[in-house]
Amino acid sequence: MQTRVTFKNIDSSEPLSSYVSNKLNRFDRFLDNPAEADVVLSVEKFRHIAEINIIGDRLNVYGKEETSDMYSAIDMVLDKLEKQIKKNKEKIKERRTGSKARAQAAPMDQTFAEKPSSRSEEVILEPIEYKPMDVEEAVMQMDLTDETFFVFTNARSDRVNVLYRRKDGNLGLIQPSN
Repeated sequence: MQTRVTFKNIDSSEPLSSYVSNKLNRFDRFLDNPAEADVVLSVEKFRHIAEINIIGDRLNVYGKEETSDMYSAIDMVLDKLEKQIKKNKEKIKERRTGSKARAQAAPMDQTFAEKPSSRSEEVILEPIEYKPMDVEEAVMQMDLTDETFFVFTNARSDRVNVLYRRKDGNLGLIQPSN
């Protein structure tokens, strides 16, 4: 993990830098891809403050702790970050397995013929299950799959929304107008 340590109102210390780097390296086992950590260690009067921001692998976690000892502040903020990373990874794992289980449980080959017309058309019916979530959660879920559409209930409006991938690579959102 790439680590940048910044000192504010405190002399830069190699032992503190190496302590933080060694402690942050234990997070590599939780992360699939390389990540960057920005660490700010500061002293204000008698308070020792440790702030750490980890960015990478579709993950952005931030923690801040202040105590009377810098090493204990670092340990406490690292414990917070570890909980956040584990929780985030568990959410992603749950979403991946949950969506596969729903897809296997629902029969996908139901077909019916439309009204007879000059062309022979067949419409495939795919039942879906959608759950309430925020738009941000839906975007994260969409990023986990290669699907072009994602249907969900907007938790704020309790209405069905459709998130879709546009040809230019961006995402679009379809909401009811009422």
